[in-house]
Amino acid sequence: MIARILQSRARQWLGRFPAVAILGPRQCGKSTLARAVLAEFPSAVHLDLERPSDQARLRDPEAFFAANAGRLVCLDEIQRVPELFPVLRAVLDAGQRNGQVLVLGSASPELLRQSSESLAGRIGYLELTPFLLPEVLTAKAGAGELHTLWRRGGYPRSFLAATDGDSFEWREEFIRTFLERDLPQLGVKVAAGTLHRFWQMAAHYHGELWNASKISQALGVSQPTVQSYVRTLEHAFMLRVLPPLEANLKKRLVKTPKVYLRDSGILHALLRLETENDLLGHPVYGSSWEGYVIEQVLGMLPGWEAFFYRTSTGSECDLVLQRGRRRLAIECKASSSPELTPDFYRAIEDLKPETTRVVAPVKEAYPVGQGIQVTPLPDLLDELARL
Repeated sequence: MIARILQSRARQWLGRFPAVAILGPRQCGKSTLARAVLAEFPSAVHLDLERPSDQARLRDPEAFFAANAGRLVCLDEIQRVPELFPVLRAVLDAGQRNGQVLVLGSASPELLRQSSESLAGRIGYLELTPFLLPEVLTAKAGAGELHTLWRRGGYPRSFLAATDGDSFEWREEFIRTFLERDLPQLGVKVAAGTLHRFWQMAAHYHGELWNASKISQALGVSQPTVQSYVRTLEHAFMLRVLPPLEANLKKRLVKTPKVYLRDSGILHALLRLETENDLLGHPVYGSSWEGYVIEQVLGMLPGWEAFFYRTSTGSECDLVLQRGRRRLAIECKASSSPELTPDFYRAIEDLKPETTRVVAPVKEAYPVGQGIQVTPLPDLLDELARL
C-alpha cells in the first residue's frame, strides 16, 4: 500500500476536533486511508453506508452511538445518509471529547450544506486527492514515476494498473460509472450524455480562460446552465476553477477564471490520449503539464489561496499562492529547456513574490534571474513540504 501524506494530518485532527471529515472524489483512496488511520484505534468501528447491512445498524442512530460510546466511529460514504448530521451534532455534544467520529464522503452540495449547518465548530475538513508525486516516489523510486503519474493520473487503480492499456480502460470505465451512477447518487439530475459532452469540451479548454458563452452555444444550453455544470463537476472534485488574482497593483487585470480538469489521467482519457506519443503530439501537452503541476502543488499546500495572474497587456504567471503576507509565484513549462518570455518577467516585477519557481521536466535546478529558479517538480514539492 502506498502511504498517504494526509494520514498523519488526519490523526492530528482527530486530536483537535470531535469530528473529522475526509472528502474527495470516488476511488481516490479514502477508505484505504481510513483503514490505516483506524488501525491506530483498536476499538474503532467502521460502517460502509453503501452496504445495506451497515445502514441497518443505524436505524436507531442514537442507540448505536450510545452502544459505541468511547469508540471512534467511521462513517464511510456519509452522503448516502445525510439525515445523520443532526444526530451527529447531539452525539458530539454529549460526548464532550475529540476524535469521536471520522466521516468519509464524495463531495456534494447536500453533504457540504448539511455538515456546515449541523456541525459548525465541531468538525474539521480534510481533502484527499489522488496520488501525489512524493507519495509515489517514496513507494516506487525512479524518475519515470513522474511521467507515469502525469500520463495515467493519480487514481490508485489507474496509476497502479499493470499496463497503460489497462490504466486507460479503467479511466474510461470510471468516467462512465461516475456519470451514470455516482452523480445521480449525489442528487444530480442532468443526463449522463449531456454532462459527458460538457466534460469533453471542458477538457479541450483545459488551462484556458473560461468562455461560458462559446460552450453554451456549442451545447445549445444557456450560460447559467453551463455554470451549473461547472459547479457540479467542481463539487465532485473533477474540475478546478482557478480565479484570477485581483490585487491592487494599478494594473488592468483579466477577470475571467481558468478551468482545469483536476486529474491529468482523466483529462487524457476524455481526449483519447492513450499513449505518451499521443500526448506529445497533442495541443494540450503544455496545458496538461500545467494542470498536473498545479494539482501537485496545491495538494502539498492545502491552506494556501491559489490564483493565476494576467494583465490586459499580456503579463502573466500560471500560479500565484498566497497565505497572509506571503506570496509565491510558479510558472509551468513542459520543455526540458524552458524559455521565459518578457511577459513573465514583467509579471514577476508586478507581483514581487518572495519565491519564484519555473517548474519543468529538468534533471537539476538552475537560476535564470534574481530569485528565479528553474526547478524539477520533485524538488519543488520537497521545498513546499517544508513550508
